[in-house]
Amino acid sequence: MSKRSPFKYFKTSPEVIRLAVMLYVRFPLSLRNVENLLHERGIDVSHETVRFWWHRFGPIFAAEIRCSRADGMRAVSRWR
Repeated sequence: MSKRSPFKYFKTSPEVIRLAVMLYVRFPLSLRNVENLLHERGIDVSHETVRFWWHRFGPIFAAEIRCSRADGMRAVSRWR
């Protein structure tokens, strides 16, 4: 069974959505600051769009980060 993409019905590329959400989460920026940073890079989105993406995709990205950190820790922490 194939896994459905959460970005299926969005016109914006997944890379832009991931960049916007990670900028908002990782750095102490407001939604309007993220909007301005993306506008400087030629991407016109509203701060409300960034907020919607954060609510929609934030938990998905957080789960991916948790899984990758857990996998990395399993490989490193072995008793000798």
